[in-house]
Formats: sequence, C-alpha cells, structure tokens
Amino acid sequence: MTVHAQHGQPRKVMVEAQEVCKHYGPLEVLKGINLKVHQGEVVCIIGPSGSGKSTLLRCMNHLEHVNAGRLYVDGELVGYRQEAHKLYELKPSEVCLRRRDIGMVFQHFELFPHMTALENLCLAPTVVLKRARAEVEREALEMLQRVGLSDRAGYYPSQLSGGQQQRVAIARALTMNPKIMLFDEPTSALDPELVGEVLKVMRDLAASGMTMVVVTHEMGFAREVADRVVIMDGGRIIEDGPPADIFSNPRSERARTFLERLLA
Repeated sequence: MTVHAQHGQPRKVMVEAQEVCKHYGPLEVLKGINLKVHQGEVVCIIGPSGSGKSTLLRCMNHLEHVNAGRLYVDGELVGYRQEAHKLYELKPSEVCLRRRDIGMVFQHFELFPHMTALENLCLAPTVVLKRARAEVEREALEMLQRVGLSDRAGYYPSQLSGGQQQRVAIARALTMNPKIMLFDEPTSALDPELVGEVLKVMRDLAASGMTMVVVTHEMGFAREVADRVVIMDGGRIIEDGPPADIFSNPRSERARTFLERLLA
C-alpha cells in the first residue's frame, strides 16, 4: 500500500518489518510479519490476546530481539548493523542512541517513582542527549502544558491519577523529539473515566502529524483516528486496511468473528 503526500510524492517509510519472526523456545509468537508504516500515518494494531501485538511493538524498539527477518525504523536496522550478509547486534550504548528516535508509552506508565513529573521528563534528554538542564526544563514544562499538566510539574507519580501518569509518560517520550511514537495498550490499565483524557492527548498528537503505531482495544479511537487498522491473530497479520473497510467488511472469517465478539 503506497501512501501519497499532498503534492503526489510517496511518503517516506518510517517502519518496515520484513518477514519478522520471534519465538520463545518452541513458542512462535511472530510468524513472518510484513508491515510498512509511512511518515505521518497512524496505524492501530488490534487482535485477540496472545496474537503477538505487543511483542511486535517491543521488537520495533529492540526491547525484544527478533529471531529472523529485518526491522527498520527510518531506514535503519533496529538493534543491528549489517556487514555484507551478516547481522551484528549493536552494543547497548548504540541501541540507546538509535532508540532516541522512537518514543514508547507502556501500559503501566513506567515512571520513576522517586522523581517528580518534571524530573521524569528531564532525565533522558540530559543523560542520553547531554543537553543543558535549563533548556531541557523549559521544553519539559512546555510538554507538560501540551498534555494539560503544567500545574503538576512538581508532583510525584504517587500523587497523580493513572490518567495523569500516562499523560506524563507521553510527554516524557515527546521530550526526545522522536520520529515515531509507539503505544502499547496505553489505556488498558486506567479506570474508564480516565481513558478519555489520554485518548484526547493521542488524538491531538495524531493531528499534529506524528507517526504512530498503537496497540489498542479502543475501537472508537481506531475507527476515528487511524489511517489503517491491522488485525493480528496467531502471530500473523490477517487484515490490513482503512478502518471503514476493516470494521464494515473484513475479508477473513477469523477477523469477522473477532470483531463481532468485540463490538457486540
């Protein structure tokens, strides 16, 4: 599927998975995944539990190692370098430098509990990017304002609601000025009344043109915000297309069964 920019030129491919496989011993979790995500696209990945959605997302950030195939982000191999026909795993320091272009938001926030919201935002830019603290703090405060939390800069995670913690986590990822944002079930750990505030931030981020890959059970968000919806099952992609097509006319029986149960 080729995505065209307004002036007719193809958009850059920001994420490309080529025959990606992942197994844990005899358990095959990803079975030859092929996927492209173009610059500015929002791709929502849905599917039953255990279908490999979160594993695929974690492989994109080299939090999990692929056992076969290739994964590229912005044209660079994730976690490896290639010399001739051989792959060599990067050193942890090199992985960290590559990872700075990939923002990731987890299901359970993963904030440092002993740091305030502002300190959580400032840590990576000052340590990884070696930027001046004063400049980073100024930008971090702007990010907190962007997610509606400018009055919570001095609060610790334990003093924030789940929705506020997740918005801090999104702001923290954005302080690294990533080229792509990965979201792994960002609302599933939240009380229902807090889901909306996180989805609003994600909608605003999508509207700004950020490339996003979102593993989610929020079908309303996928239907409204996604450019494409991908359905995974059993470690494979079984559907990939615009939300209107996926939700109204899925091609496979397995996808129909999953959506009927989910949307009933």
